[in-house]
Amino acid sequence: MSDYNLKTMMDKPERLAPGHRMCAGCGATIAVRAVLRALHEEDHAVIGNATGCLEVSSFMYPYTAWEDSYIHNAFENAGATLSGVETAYRVLKKRGKLPADVNFKFITFGGDGGTYDIGFQSLSGAMERGHDMVYVCYDNGAYMNTGIQRSSATPMYADTTTTPVGKASDGKLQNRKDLASIIADHDVAYVAQTTFTTDFKDIHQKAERAIYTEGASFLNIMTPCPRGWRYEAADIMKICRLAVETCYWPLFEVDHGRWKLSYEPKKKLPIEDFLREQGRFKHLFKKGNEHLIQQFQEEVDRRWEELLYKTAR
Repeated sequence: MSDYNLKTMMDKPERLAPGHRMCAGCGATIAVRAVLRALHEEDHAVIGNATGCLEVSSFMYPYTAWEDSYIHNAFENAGATLSGVETAYRVLKKRGKLPADVNFKFITFGGDGGTYDIGFQSLSGAMERGHDMVYVCYDNGAYMNTGIQRSSATPMYADTTTTPVGKASDGKLQNRKDLASIIADHDVAYVAQTTFTTDFKDIHQKAERAIYTEGASFLNIMTPCPRGWRYEAADIMKICRLAVETCYWPLFEVDHGRWKLSYEPKKKLPIEDFLREQGRFKHLFKKGNEHLIQQFQEEVDRRWEELLYKTAR
């Protein structure tokens, strides 16, 4: 997208209708609307959706909030389902059984539970085979639909229902999985990590590149969850800004193997600025837990330096 115009993007017809049952201020629906806004108006889409918050709240048979063709997948097979649909489309098009002037794009959505964990095998296969499709992970850092259980996307020391903070526990003990880098190692056409910036330029541009780059593409979008992260819903943009400015959630893309940094903070903020805004980390600010914040900071710094090395090559 050469000349970015926010008003033009926002004026496009919505492909996710209002009236769904997602929580007020949910990051997932903001991500979906931003991704679908990148579709060219003349193009059609087939949408896949793994079981999760987004599915149960946007599709209540026989009603759906989706304006495009929509498939509800089981928790674990969103990648496999859309790769099969994309293959069938190519075959039918080649045989002349579909109009030559009608174009379909294939986009599937899954939360981090259905992407990082349960659906990873299906995702990996679809990416490795190179299907012309986009897999979008709306990453809210836990299994939110079933009660805020930890996933491999959950950050270290987060308080969840399966990693509860108490006298014998400081929350989740493991670091979060770096899924965008793992998918980039599949040698796919396009991978990007993004979230909501002030003018939405980053997510809009990356979504368009993912959709219109031939081959397999993957978007990892941080989508804060006010209930699971425990912050005021109105503060979602503040949370996203702090995630980027502390380098907890760096913005980057990998275009045909070439790593590119999308944004580098002029002054990298300390990780406690991001953690302090969320109730799931409030135990880290109790006296005697300073070393836990320091460990978190060291891991963020390590990953940031690794990303700078990759993008400098």
